Amino acid sequence: MFKLLRKLDKKDISMIIVAILLIVLQVFLELKIPDYMTEITRLIQTEDTVVTDILREGGYMLACALLSLLSSIGVGYIAASVSSNFSCNLRDDIFGKVEKFSTAEIKKFQTSSLITRTTNDVSQLEMIIAMGLQAFIKAPIMAVWAITKILNKNIEWSILVAGCVLILLITVISLMIIVLPRFELVQKLIDKINGVTRENLTGIRVIRAFNAEDFQKKRFSQVNNELTKTQLFNQRCFALLNPIMNLVMNGLTLGIYFIGAYLIVQATMVDKINLFSNMIVFTSYGMQVIMSFLLLALIFMMWPRAQISAERINEILDCDLSILDGDYTGNPKEKGTVEFKNVSFKYPDASEYLLKDISFKANKGETVAFIGSTGSGKSTLINLVPRFYDVTDGEVLVDGVDVKKYRLHALRNKIGYVSQKAFMFTASVSENVAYGDNGKARPNKEAIKKAIDVACATEFVTKMDGSYDANIARGGTNVSGGQKQRLSIARAIAKDPEIYIFDDTFSALDFKTDALLRKNLKKYTDDATILIVAQRIGTIMNADKIIVLDKGRCVGMGTHQELLRNCAVYKEIALSQLSKEELDNA
Repeated sequence: MFKLLRKLDKKDISMIIVAILLIVLQVFLELKIPDYMTEITRLIQTEDTVVTDILREGGYMLACALLSLLSSIGVGYIAASVSSNFSCNLRDDIFGKVEKFSTAEIKKFQTSSLITRTTNDVSQLEMIIAMGLQAFIKAPIMAVWAITKILNKNIEWSILVAGCVLILLITVISLMIIVLPRFELVQKLIDKINGVTRENLTGIRVIRAFNAEDFQKKRFSQVNNELTKTQLFNQRCFALLNPIMNLVMNGLTLGIYFIGAYLIVQATMVDKINLFSNMIVFTSYGMQVIMSFLLLALIFMMWPRAQISAERINEILDCDLSILDGDYTGNPKEKGTVEFKNVSFKYPDASEYLLKDISFKANKGETVAFIGSTGSGKSTLINLVPRFYDVTDGEVLVDGVDVKKYRLHALRNKIGYVSQKAFMFTASVSENVAYGDNGKARPNKEAIKKAIDVACATEFVTKMDGSYDANIARGGTNVSGGQKQRLSIARAIAKDPEIYIFDDTFSALDFKTDALLRKNLKKYTDDATILIVAQRIGTIMNADKIIVLDKGRCVGMGTHQELLRNCAVYKEIALSQLSKEELDNA
């Protein structure tokens, strides 16, 4: 928690200092009121007192109360400002760190947990700062100041106040011991409920198609009920604090009056007046002491959950990145080349290699295709080029330079990547196509139209309401799978990179559109290097080089005709898709 508080900037620290001064003023004014009450009590008991004297003291009391109110408003404003600014900066830091995460770190934390940590956990810290700035600073000052006021007034009343404080402390410590272990469980359950809800919304079509609504309700209810039971237990424990607090406060007042009545009966007439005045003052100061410890108790009740939230946030901020940024941004000797040198790869914590000893080179202007059975490592292999993962052994070179030496921004500026799962952002067609930073001037309207035309998307885009400015819904739900793939390809084309990576991005296209799109790409990207992962032989048979993968190993490399003659795995895949006559005529 204290580690995160270091993120407060100089402006926030200056405002906190002002808040502390206002709190000191507020406490001074609040503790001054009982002094005026004592004076009014003395004046009432004095025979020659006039009304103006009492009104004057009453006016001082009202002035103190008004100034205390204004100080309290100022502290509240500062607390809200500081806590809001802190949470804003903290969320910005978390988002920035998550932006640097590789796929390995994302999987480690899980998306639902990252969302919870960025929202709910930060809100817990914001709340503790907003309330703590007012209560945590005010309570000790008020408690110490009030105790010094009553320290030598009366031993019996002092013992009574100390006993009430002790009861409160025992209650709070007991509750913390019982409830603290369950706070961490609450945050983890919020992660789970967030994950189930997100999965339910993302997979709504599959759920409806399989009539699985009741199954999803049971899954949600199970997590929701567990969270509810845990929270109910915590709140029931906290519910004990209110009656105990009222009992202590009312008991303190009653005890002071009971002891005071006994002392007044036993005292002489002169001492009775002083005892009565002291009893009024002691009641006020005693309540101030109890309220101070109660404020501290409330903060300490909130602290454990905030501490757990802080630990969860620190896990993100302190997480070591598996993909470290290099410093190379210069001009390499080669251009548009991709080379794998004895590359092997296994996922973090995996015992077996997914890719083993892969070597090849794609020269500028060449099209290199990858094919193999499901799970052979095709997508993983090309994901090593933009450094979504780093190789376990060997080297991946782009333009003759190891990708680990590149600044990630510079490396990815060279690459136009189209993922296996086409993703659309909530924006217009033009904004989706011109998305991102390619290190050059952003594509103008003509370049966007050209990219869409090359991707064979002009026909359906111009028919949309708004044409190139038509809105794409969240996740691209208002366009088909094939249309999303073509817009994703247009996005890569508009970037005008040195290297294109197509990760099975033609699978949702019909054969006619597939052939036409590849023909357009060949003309438009004649000077660029293309890496294609595909399942269909027809998509890759004209590639300059085809690499066949089987169980993570390269079992064949060459042109279509060469592989038909020399690679049994490739021939088996080809014959499963095309007839012998079609292959002979290809």
